[in-house]
Amino acid sequence: MLISIVAVFVIGYLLIALEHPIRLNKSASALITGVVCWTIYALSTGNIEHTVTELSEHLAEISEILFFLLGAMTIVELVDAHEGFNIITDRISSRNTRVLLWIISILSFFLSALLDNLTTSIVMISVLRKLVRNAEQRRLMAGMIIIAANAGGAWSPIGDVTTTMLWIGGQITTTNIIITLLLPSLVCMVVPLSVLTYRFKPGAQGDVGTAKHGISRPYVSPLKRRDRAIMLAAGIGGLLFVPVFKTVTHLPPYMGMMLSLGVVWAISEFIHADKDDEDKKRFSAAHALSKIDAPSILFFLGILLAVGALQAIGLLRTLAVSLDNAVGNLDLIIFLIGIVSAIVDNVPIVAAAMGMYDLSTYPVDSKMWEFLAYCAGTGGSLLVIGSAAGVAVMGMEKLEFMWYIRKISWLALIGYVAGAITYLALYSILPHG
Repeated sequence: MLISIVAVFVIGYLLIALEHPIRLNKSASALITGVVCWTIYALSTGNIEHTVTELSEHLAEISEILFFLLGAMTIVELVDAHEGFNIITDRISSRNTRVLLWIISILSFFLSALLDNLTTSIVMISVLRKLVRNAEQRRLMAGMIIIAANAGGAWSPIGDVTTTMLWIGGQITTTNIIITLLLPSLVCMVVPLSVLTYRFKPGAQGDVGTAKHGISRPYVSPLKRRDRAIMLAAGIGGLLFVPVFKTVTHLPPYMGMMLSLGVVWAISEFIHADKDDEDKKRFSAAHALSKIDAPSILFFLGILLAVGALQAIGLLRTLAVSLDNAVGNLDLIIFLIGIVSAIVDNVPIVAAAMGMYDLSTYPVDSKMWEFLAYCAGTGGSLLVIGSAAGVAVMGMEKLEFMWYIRKISWLALIGYVAGAITYLALYSILPHG
């Protein structure tokens, strides 16, 4: 049984990693892998009732993550349908290359913490296309957006799916993860950003390639500006409300996210109440639900089911003991996990780590969970295919794999290492409750 499940998992993982060469969507591979792993486990144990009970327990935990992501994605799509993010991006008007690089990176960093790194990357690349015409400059800035978005998502419980998994799983708390990872994540962005700044020639104008007399933007009516502002405030307010709701009620985060989605949905309905059905269709939650990245949600379902099967057979616990014996230093193990997350998806890696190490040994907000959130969240920047943000930018800007390694990977690596050193240094000198 053990060998069969591991073999299926490895084959499934290879299919996921080779998604583009074999032209098979990773969601399909993940779903097949997850179901087959549990099927082998059920047939091998012979105790179907016990297996179904275990599966139900894992599915309850997985569902919390999936419903949370579903709600967050829908809120973001509703805000985007109303062009709410334009309120933020339209404020960018600098034509100095270096200044623009810093504005874009800092905005990506903080916007990622509020939304998520994937959505932020898509929004910021869209902005970058309006501002920068020089292809090489735009590619370099796009690489920096990947680094900044991943770094920004790591310190927020709603900014990166891996941090969200740890938050929902009870390994970290909102206030603590923000306090402990904000500075290391900022260092992870600022170090490569500072180095990249000197790759651009200084100059007040002319380096960016925007229109000579500024950026032309279409006229927006006062009513539309009002709708934009309302939906942006409602969307961001709703997302920020989720950690508060969890702290006050102690209910699972997806409950707060569902409440926020309901409120944002209602607001969207109210501001378009006087329009006919055809005109308000594209502003509806139903339309937003049709635009969310449903394959990614199914991918998470499949891969988390597969990891759950490995946990059920006790393999993850054995792997944790083996790593401790072979490496010996937990900090080094977590640091290497972050690097590996650039090669394979960070979601199953974090899911595996959550199964390898339990809360009785490493309690809530322990060093291990904090460092895992940082490393898994930022390590994906080392390769363009190492994160959802990187894959999205790769597609939008046609970034080549080897170009990214030559131009961006080394910047991401020095930022990753600098942030890790910052975290370990802070942990060694700050008191811990």
